[in-house]
Amino acid sequence: MEQPKGVDWTVIILTCQYKDSVEVFQRELEIRQKREQIPTRTMLLAVEDPEVHVGSGGATLNALLVAAEHLSARAGFTVVTSDVLHSAWILILHMALCLKLFCLSLLPPQGRDFPFDDCGRAFTCLPVENPQAPVEAVVCNLDCLLDIMSHRLGPGSPPGVWVCSTDMLLSVPPNPGISWDGFRGARAIALPGSTAYARNHGVYLTDSQGFVLDIYYQGTEAEIQRCARPDGRVPLVSGLVFFSVETAEHLLATHVSPPLDACTYMGLDSGARPVQLSLFFDILLCMARNVRREDFLVGRPPEMGQGDVDIAGYLHGARAELWRELRDQPLTVAYVPDGSYNYMTNSASEFLHSLTFPGAPGAQVVHSQVEERQLLGAGSSVVSCLLEGPVQLGPGSVLQHCHLRGPIHIGTGCFVSGLDVAQSEALHGLELHDLVLQGHHVQLHGARSRAFTLVGRLDSWERQGTGTYLNMSWSRFFQKTGIRDWDLWDPDMPPIERCLLSARLFPVLHPSRALGPQDMLWMLDPQEDGGKALRAWRASWRLSWEQLQPRLDRAATLASRRHLFFRQALHKARHVLEARQDLSLRPLIRAAVHEGCPGPLMATLDQAAAGGGDPGVAARALACVADVLGCMAEGQGGLRSGPAANPEWVRPFSYLECGDLARGVEALAEERDKWLSRPALLVRAARHYEGAGQILIRQAVMSAQHFVSSVPVELPAPGQWVVAECPARVDFSGGWSDTPPLAYELGGAVLGLAVRLNGRRPIGARARRIPEPKLWLAVGPRQDKMATKIVCGSLDDLQDYCQPHAPGALLKAAFICAGIVSVHSKLSLSEQLLCAFGGGFELHTWSELPHGSGLGTSSILAGAALAALQRAAGRAVGTEALIHAVLHLEQLLTTGGGWQDQVGGLMPGIKVGRSRAQLPLKVEVEEITVPVGFVQKLNDHLLLVYTGKTRLARNLLQDVLRSWYARLPAIVQNAHNLVRHTEECAEAFRQGSLPLLGQCLTSYWEQKKLMAPGCEPLAVRRMMAVLAPHVHGQSLAGAGGGGFLYLLTKEPRQKEALEAVLAKTEGLGNYSIHLVEVDTQGLSLQLLGTETSA
Repeated sequence: MEQPKGVDWTVIILTCQYKDSVEVFQRELEIRQKREQIPTRTMLLAVEDPEVHVGSGGATLNALLVAAEHLSARAGFTVVTSDVLHSAWILILHMALCLKLFCLSLLPPQGRDFPFDDCGRAFTCLPVENPQAPVEAVVCNLDCLLDIMSHRLGPGSPPGVWVCSTDMLLSVPPNPGISWDGFRGARAIALPGSTAYARNHGVYLTDSQGFVLDIYYQGTEAEIQRCARPDGRVPLVSGLVFFSVETAEHLLATHVSPPLDACTYMGLDSGARPVQLSLFFDILLCMARNVRREDFLVGRPPEMGQGDVDIAGYLHGARAELWRELRDQPLTVAYVPDGSYNYMTNSASEFLHSLTFPGAPGAQVVHSQVEERQLLGAGSSVVSCLLEGPVQLGPGSVLQHCHLRGPIHIGTGCFVSGLDVAQSEALHGLELHDLVLQGHHVQLHGARSRAFTLVGRLDSWERQGTGTYLNMSWSRFFQKTGIRDWDLWDPDMPPIERCLLSARLFPVLHPSRALGPQDMLWMLDPQEDGGKALRAWRASWRLSWEQLQPRLDRAATLASRRHLFFRQALHKARHVLEARQDLSLRPLIRAAVHEGCPGPLMATLDQAAAGGGDPGVAARALACVADVLGCMAEGQGGLRSGPAANPEWVRPFSYLECGDLARGVEALAEERDKWLSRPALLVRAARHYEGAGQILIRQAVMSAQHFVSSVPVELPAPGQWVVAECPARVDFSGGWSDTPPLAYELGGAVLGLAVRLNGRRPIGARARRIPEPKLWLAVGPRQDKMATKIVCGSLDDLQDYCQPHAPGALLKAAFICAGIVSVHSKLSLSEQLLCAFGGGFELHTWSELPHGSGLGTSSILAGAALAALQRAAGRAVGTEALIHAVLHLEQLLTTGGGWQDQVGGLMPGIKVGRSRAQLPLKVEVEEITVPVGFVQKLNDHLLLVYTGKTRLARNLLQDVLRSWYARLPAIVQNAHNLVRHTEECAEAFRQGSLPLLGQCLTSYWEQKKLMAPGCEPLAVRRMMAVLAPHVHGQSLAGAGGGGFLYLLTKEPRQKEALEAVLAKTEGLGNYSIHLVEVDTQGLSLQLLGTETSA
């Protein structure tokens, strides 16, 4: 529903009929602003209509005055000035005005209230969801109209005033094709309707240029046909109008002129007599070109009816003032032929039709948790409900805002709303058909209580005609129930006024007990109870529908709906986690935080984490708690990524480390409660929850140890070097899918190449045994003199093996991972080494690649170190076992990371690594066979460019894991595409097609950028743009963010040519271009003599 860009409204005004609703609806606007439906800078105003009888035009004038007054005050003026309109986009949303003008002469003000929603048509909930919404919420009609105004009708319009009724269901295409070039005056938005529908509606008569000639209400057949378009449809008056700044200024000017001043609160506060104006048949009609002044002045708007003769002169003066101010303003119509308009009538049948889906194979279930969905009838709809047990819903029926516990049978043609689980029992044993059953929150003399109403789907709310109740005549109803007409109406009430609106049918207070649906449902099938139900009904204080409306507690209604929404949402959250659904909970998290109830959500997430004993579910649940905490910080308190080793969190972490998930989650929650007081603490707590999740990821990845094995071989002589050398790797497709937890939750597939740079294998390690029971470590260049030396003489020297930035941490972790040393042993380091090997070890690792190259250095280096160490310790380890051992090592090191780097650098040539969506985590490798001569062709066209930018993969990794655990839809879809794309890339290699491979690289780079936004520095983007004409495709290696850029050139051997191209480009920094070739050997391991230099 939401579009990328919308109108940046200056003011949004919501007009409402009841004074006690202003504060309630003001809060509803503010909630929508928090949900990002309304721009943060928009001024929000809920405004009471100044008088019930001011009409749609009067309410518009009053709202315009209030907007101008507030904008004037904000601009520093002491009086109202129309100057503030010149740069303002104002939206007036009318709630309580029936702009359709349907049967208004027959209904008193209370009769205009919507009988199917206590908060009016604007807040009627619709069976639709907005999957792109940043905050999860039930979609009301107001939300749809806001979206249409902000993203479909409003964009492109000049400053001015939009007026929109909320009593309609509107559909507008994304681009309605409205031109605003050279616009002035007023513009009405018209939508198509049938000539039959137009008979009880308003239609526009326009000329060929769109200027309005006349407006007909309930026009004759000839008038309606005159308005018809070539397709036979007519442009309906749809409650949508735009006033330019010039026209709005003219309209605003009337607020000081009697009698129009009486339409505004200022005039009424000054004692003026109210005047009733129609937006369409007073304000707009005077601008229609075919309307003559004398006819306009003596006319009257349809909403005034045929009474009120005494104010005809008063209205004449009002119309004369409107004619003087507005007659010269042009009025045009913008017709939207692909849109639709439906007025929300008081007909239950029409209301049900608008909320159901005739012909649909199943039910529409929105923001609801339903235990037995198979019991929901085809085409029915369920909105914001919690249905436990067998709840059967017939076709064409609607459930809203209900928490029901079966067995319950609601048949066809029913609308049931506002019932809680406490009222479920009243429905047991009944089968409802063609009924409207609603629970209401009411205030009686300041006390809050519940009331329940029951009417028939076919009952009419009009005052004329014979009338029915519960789909039967009144006489049949009296005969069936024993109720008499004097129970419902006073004896002196004229028969013509005795109708459903005025019948005192609905109990609101019983002298001895709480009311329930049974106080109405007994009428459906009066039992032989000796008249007990009838006596209880008569003993209750009862109100008519008219009397009930002013007593409705809209604040309590909306609060109750919100409470139920979150109750079902908590069920949803737990189900999504436990069923491992790829559904994002982040919109729900935002909703809980924005509306002040994060506590129950975090408690539910705790239960999900601890409940099933599943580390995968628990890790995601803990990540969601971290999201809640981060959201509570509201963008303050620092970055989400950061350290997570505060001593206060050691106890919960220790429980997780030893596998006690339940106690660990409980201890986390206890500690969490101490960190909720301010944003900085919230962010730090979020980091520790992510740290807790990393413990569980680590335990899952440790399952790869199952595939690590070695065989004893002859122990090299003391001092004899074992040298391991490896190529780098270039990833062509699928990166990120190998990263835990994606690797075992989604399943990964990565295509990588083992490569030499400038003819050399840039990564290596060498190990040998030494007499001293110590560990001599060297990190740095291959030449021993240039390396950083570290000597570990005790276990304490190894304790920082899990701190990636500590000197020699990777080498220390390699000794532990290889099983040469145990940091938890009771034996000292020297005792362990002497006992097992008769001495210590020397280990030296090197890489000729710059830090953060993106070519898999650290993982490949870990593989080389493990290979050399194991062989020096008298063990032979296969390449497949090494791949899994590196996963283990990187978890010990706490750097995380996936398996693609070691697959790419330890295995030769071109291959695809795959892992299935399961534990234990196992990586399988397939060598890709390419056409003869293609490897050399690839070597001639493949280049590496060092960008001079250092890659910061750690933060990128944390961001990706955060997005994956949040199951952001774009990330989930992209992850699936990465895996699928790998198989397509493998096929391109099998075909030996450079252009296809170039396309793969281009797509892959776009996928990387989507996975990790921010991985493309500006200088790199500039470099890629310069190189684009010369390459089939290009991508940054690894996670991106810097390091190496690899190119597949269109022409062979392009190093010098591209160096010349880049040399002409400014601002690229310290780059360099390198020759690269596919390595067909992979890891090599050799034993050298004791004195031979490695």
